[in-house]
Amino acid sequence: MKTQVYALDGKAVREMELADAVWNREVSEGAIYHAIRNELANKRLGTAKIKDRGEVHSSNKKPWKQKGTGRARSGQRSSPVWVGGGKIFGPRPRDYSYSIPRKLKRLAMVSILSLKAKEDRVRVVQDFTVETGKTKDLVTAIKNLAAQERTVVVLKDNDAMIRRAGRNVPWLSFLSFNRLAAHDLFYCHKLLVLETAAKNLNEFYDVTAPAGDGKEKKAEKPAKAGKALKGATA
Repeated sequence: MKTQVYALDGKAVREMELADAVWNREVSEGAIYHAIRNELANKRLGTAKIKDRGEVHSSNKKPWKQKGTGRARSGQRSSPVWVGGGKIFGPRPRDYSYSIPRKLKRLAMVSILSLKAKEDRVRVVQDFTVETGKTKDLVTAIKNLAAQERTVVVLKDNDAMIRRAGRNVPWLSFLSFNRLAAHDLFYCHKLLVLETAAKNLNEFYDVTAPAGDGKEKKAEKPAKAGKALKGATA
């Protein structure tokens, strides 16, 4: 598919070709769901914790004798049925992170890119940088492309100056072309992709591109120590 390349003033300057396998493919909603769920789960700290009956501060003395009082038997004041006692089945520190297949993650990314392209939320922008690293200069540079709306900028590399300039802008976030985040991409209102980053995305996610004949030479196994010694002494 073809798309326009825009300058910072918001005007189209030329056209470029985008890979259909990345920007114009069928959207897999299931892959998007699993990718976003995985990212949110991996961000969870898992530090929530309650105290059970063995951890609350209380006396181990039996409140009253077992029989003869007419009341129900009781053994400890830390019992969960008592006010101030321990809690049962509450949260404990745990690791919520898990992994998903690499192919599923790649499918989710290209599905989101295709979805944004179909919704006309993608703008391919000429490569630029912010040499001063100032927030004002960055906001002024992209005001004609995205203003005061949730925007993601896909960079061609880890441009420290652009990231520095945009870290104080609450509606702006940055991603490298080879480290995309499904959550940020899916919920952004505008997706700005640098021209070089768009070309890199075509190569990075286009699985239909030829990648050789697929025949790899098997590495020769090292000779065993016994055979090597025998050959040396012969």
